Amino acid sequence: MDTVILARSFFGTSLGFHIIFATLGVGLPLMIVIAEILHLTKKDKHYSIMAKRWTKAFAVLLGVAIPSGTIVGVQLSLLWPGFMEIVGKVISLPFQIEIFAFFIEALFMSIYVYAADRLPRYFRIITVIFVAFGAVASAILITAVNTWMNTPDGFKIKPDGTIYDVRPWDAFFNPSFVSSAMHVAITAYMTGAFAVASVAAFKLMKKQSEDEAAYHRKGLLLSLMVAFSMSFLSSITGHHSAQILHEYSPEKLAAAEGLFETTTYAPLAIGGYTDPETEEVKYGIEIPWLLSWLAGGTFDTEVKGLYEFPRETWPPFYVHTLFNLMVGIGSLLLAVAGAVLLYWWFFVRKKGSRFPKWMLWTLVFSGPLSMLCIEFGWVFSCSGRQPWTIYRVQTTGEAATKASDLGPLFALFLLLYITLGILTILILKAYFKRNPVSKDLEKLSSY
Repeated sequence: MDTVILARSFFGTSLGFHIIFATLGVGLPLMIVIAEILHLTKKDKHYSIMAKRWTKAFAVLLGVAIPSGTIVGVQLSLLWPGFMEIVGKVISLPFQIEIFAFFIEALFMSIYVYAADRLPRYFRIITVIFVAFGAVASAILITAVNTWMNTPDGFKIKPDGTIYDVRPWDAFFNPSFVSSAMHVAITAYMTGAFAVASVAAFKLMKKQSEDEAAYHRKGLLLSLMVAFSMSFLSSITGHHSAQILHEYSPEKLAAAEGLFETTTYAPLAIGGYTDPETEEVKYGIEIPWLLSWLAGGTFDTEVKGLYEFPRETWPPFYVHTLFNLMVGIGSLLLAVAGAVLLYWWFFVRKKGSRFPKWMLWTLVFSGPLSMLCIEFGWVFSCSGRQPWTIYRVQTTGEAATKASDLGPLFALFLLLYITLGILTILILKAYFKRNPVSKDLEKLSSY
């Protein structure tokens, strides 16, 4: 492989692995907060058990997220020295503040895990709220750097590469920061909720006591309510992100839609793939005028096509497929959560019916699908910016290391990620097998 491609593959694999744990590390604390509040307001011990069990899973996932995040941070310096030279001068502020966000999360997580039973109820909720705040703050602060790469601001650069007139807060609050930060937080909450829904749906298909079934039904209903609301909000923030692309990154939007000619009344291309030979979207479904409306709010909005830009700055054509997968999975999950909630309202709640098995199996796959949606979104964000590392400032080739022999190191870390992934699954499975929910429910009934 070319060194730049190898560095991108290496770093992309590391980031893709870390994102799994980082996303769940943001999504699960919100579920724990809601469960604690419901326990306080409803006096239902089932929610207390949920909070404790979800906390155990969160602690294991956090134990992997911390070292994998550290690896990503180290690789930024090793694989992208040219990029980090500019980062250190312009956008180091979020990295510095993120240390304090992580400190808040770790501190209050320790208090919640080891002293929750000794704390007053209200203080216990406050403690876990700080855990959730620290987790989402860390994600938002790291997102600030990614958004700055897409819409760089807060500095000027001379032809010889000298950085001057640095304004750290302008770099932090760059044009795409607010929209992307909201989208990252909301989709993380969505993914955490669907992960809980997957487990609850799977458990409901097993033979169990009525008390266990009631526990899992409550967990499923709670997670689906959060998942549906966050899926709906993610569609809104995703729409706003598309408008940001239209204004600040038109090449990415054009590549995402396979649009080559600048046009008003631009159609939205759904599905298909962008053919590099014919330079058109094949087998896609076009909805007339919709892209113009999504981009600018009117049907006659002019949307720039790829022919407006030099070919060497075109993003890869596969971003159209990534964009469709991201939007398609997100739309599917919104529909699934809404449909199951409607079924619960009209049949389970009012008529005492049970969820059909095919519906539960659909929910089992919702968790992995939501994580795939997150992965496709991040790959789209980074690949759609190519060939730039910092949009229209620094190319990926200029940012990458000149060192050779990255292949063996890449293989070593790939083996490490596979090992960590397997160990995480085995540890979670072993712990919850030794500590089934029936044991917690028995303790509850003995009080």
